[in-house]
Amino acid sequence: MAYPTSFKYTKDHEWIDVTGDRGKVGISDYAQQQLGDVVYVELPAVGTKLTQGQSFGTIESVKAVSELYSPVTGEVVGVNDALKSKPEQVNTDPHGSWLIVLELTNPSEVNALLDASQYSDLVK
Repeated sequence: MAYPTSFKYTKDHEWIDVTGDRGKVGISDYAQQQLGDVVYVELPAVGTKLTQGQSFGTIESVKAVSELYSPVTGEVVGVNDALKSKPEQVNTDPHGSWLIVLELTNPSEVNALLDASQYSDLVK
């Protein structure tokens, strides 16, 4: 699978798609393959303030429960409630199924994240 070149990635397999001062956050195709069938996603409330690297929820599959980590510092301004009833969307469309939207506190943090080619090399 090709990783979207407009996204930035973390070593913990989250992605962020930044537009202006906001970024949609999700998990990579590699992450969903490692997890297997996702059965539950626990996400934070709108208004939650996160620091870069902080856990913001969990994703549960038939195999394991994994922490989700914020790629940047910011405030949660959107949560994908559709995943409560259809968590398997993370498996079928990992780069289209965002988890949360962050309003970035420090947009320069994005520059330290991996680009698509660096991330592809990481997960080879």
